[in-house]
Amino acid sequence: MAKTITTKYDVSEHLRTPQEMAAYLEACIEDANGDAAFIAKALGDIARAKGMSQVARDAGLSRESLYKALSGDRSPGFDTILKVIDALGLRLHAETALDRKLRKEPKRLPKKALQQMACGHRQPKSFSIRDG
Repeated sequence: MAKTITTKYDVSEHLRTPQEMAAYLEACIEDANGDAAFIAKALGDIARAKGMSQVARDAGLSRESLYKALSGDRSPGFDTILKVIDALGLRLHAETALDRKLRKEPKRLPKKALQQMACGHRQPKSFSIRDG
């Protein structure tokens, strides 16, 4: 019987576009439940995807201090978070809690949008269909 070889999953290998990076960070913020180290780790994943040395230069930090700050082992200062977010080309914004609740409800896509998604070989995980 052949042995199965596994490797450690690295999300940074799958964050290719700024939109994917922003969506990943947003999902991590929603799942963090106030854990700043978790959000810092997510920023570290994005920074590794973009290139840690370049992000460090753009943020005005040393590469070593950036690795430490975004390791997930500690909560970096908010000023560091803001510098990194800016260096990553992302924006931080606020919304009301009501907006967040509404966003979590399933979205209903028209049939035409679903057909276009299917033609593009990008299948949604779950969706609801409405006529229109």
